[in-house]
Amino acid sequence: MAHQAVKYLLGFFLLLWLLAYWRSGSLPDPVHLHADLQSEPQQTPTTQAPFTVRVADIEYQIKPLYDYELYGLVVSEHNTDSWWNWIHVANADFLNIKDICVIWGNNARNGSYQDISFSSGQFVCNLSTRSTEAWQAFDQKAISNNHLLSDNPRLARLLKSARVGDQIYVKGYLAEYSHQHGFNFKRGTSITRDDTGNGACETVFVTEAHLLRRGNEAWRLLRHGAPLGVLGCVLAWFWLPMRLR
Repeated sequence: MAHQAVKYLLGFFLLLWLLAYWRSGSLPDPVHLHADLQSEPQQTPTTQAPFTVRVADIEYQIKPLYDYELYGLVVSEHNTDSWWNWIHVANADFLNIKDICVIWGNNARNGSYQDISFSSGQFVCNLSTRSTEAWQAFDQKAISNNHLLSDNPRLARLLKSARVGDQIYVKGYLAEYSHQHGFNFKRGTSITRDDTGNGACETVFVTEAHLLRRGNEAWRLLRHGAPLGVLGCVLAWFWLPMRLR
């Protein structure tokens, strides 16, 4: 009987783990979005002169082009220190700490994003859907893939913690950046929301950021807690026969 109970518990925790993994990446309904996500990104000419920062013993030159403010719902994200992310390492690019794909404005209002699948690669945000209605309603000018730059450890930790379903505020500069660490490296930025394809991503040197609302907090806790239940069941399975001898 004890073994049977452990089997049922193991199945329960495995199903809970799979469900939590799936639900932890879901997107909130439009009614749960912060009011500021209705607004468009604010881009204004900057008075900030070029400057340098140092990360991982590499000096980066930053050339601000515009002051920039963005409120958005994170629909996809990529940590640039992921094990499979080789391009940033090859380019000695340790200033770009996180990529987030976000929606706002019309897309936040009409909810079309809920019927669209989003995914991130090393430099891209991809979207797809089987719903013609959702595709037609989706505003291609109210989505952006953002390469986030920071040399501030506190900001870096906050930005890296951003997950799908989170609502975020980012302030800083649309900027070009470069280094001469053994070779000449330079990356630019989009300065309009109308462009698509290669070069359409916004590169933002972040000076301020806030997570306005976390998404799926309960499911995220279960995603991390359910494996402990699975482990407990496995240990109990091997421990029970010894106790019954």
